[in-house]
Amino acid sequence: MGKYYWFIGFIMVFMGVTMQAQDFQGKAVYQSKTQVNFDFGNRNIPEDRKKEMMERIKRANEKTFVLNFNQTASIYEEEEKLEQPGERGGGRGPRFGAMAGTDGDLYKNIKDQRYLIKNELLGKIFLIDDELESLEWKMGSESKKIGNYTAFKATATKTIKRPNMSAIFRRSGRGEDNNDDEKKGEEFVIKEVEIVAWYTPEIPINQGPGLYWGLPGLILAVNDDITTIVCSEITMNPSAKIEIKAPSKGKKVTQAEYDEIAQEKMKEMRENFRNRGGRGNGRPN
Repeated sequence: MGKYYWFIGFIMVFMGVTMQAQDFQGKAVYQSKTQVNFDFGNRNIPEDRKKEMMERIKRANEKTFVLNFNQTASIYEEEEKLEQPGERGGGRGPRFGAMAGTDGDLYKNIKDQRYLIKNELLGKIFLIDDELESLEWKMGSESKKIGNYTAFKATATKTIKRPNMSAIFRRSGRGEDNNDDEKKGEEFVIKEVEIVAWYTPEIPINQGPGLYWGLPGLILAVNDDITTIVCSEITMNPSAKIEIKAPSKGKKVTQAEYDEIAQEKMKEMRENFRNRGGRGNGRPN
């Protein structure tokens, strides 16, 4: 244990020196996978159609992101996927990130402790501008190799608020308690989850994927109860200078304001779906 803290102390001193370098920057590629347990409710859908829909939802929630970073700021963007031959609609299923406001270009400024997200919600562009959340990380001595880097474990408890997309596609029917259905129809699920992160002091910045930050080294892997994000490639101080530019396009809102807008949109989608479902009886196209 003493050796571990000596090593971290040395890295922190090294970080203070290195962070002064004007050309300190890098690029990290992350693979993100979100497990989706989708509830079809009482819809009369053939099993092969359900399987196809679940595959599309799964593909839509397996993504590749690129984090470009320097001493104080970063930009986290999704790499666009090419549409596969014979795949309807590009394989897109419900994108939870769009409703949560985390699917778009994400800019983090550690010095100012603020973030900006340019996000599209049902055809309209929003610019979420808010304060970064500081998690109370608990540092551990457990370590493992991620690629060529030694990473250390840290944990924190975080309140997660994510869209309940299943509620949109559930409709009332015979034999189902309408009051119970309304309870199931909540647009957001709020819960406390344990966040497990792995960071490397060998890259001395307190950045990471998504809205994660605040550890004495780049976060290489992080997971909550349903999403796992792992770094697959790192390039340090590339020959071509990396431009880290904050997004500026869109209607500026806070995260709370965006959540309220998303909640109203989800209510509209749920009502529209139920109205259509009542007439169409859920038959496949």
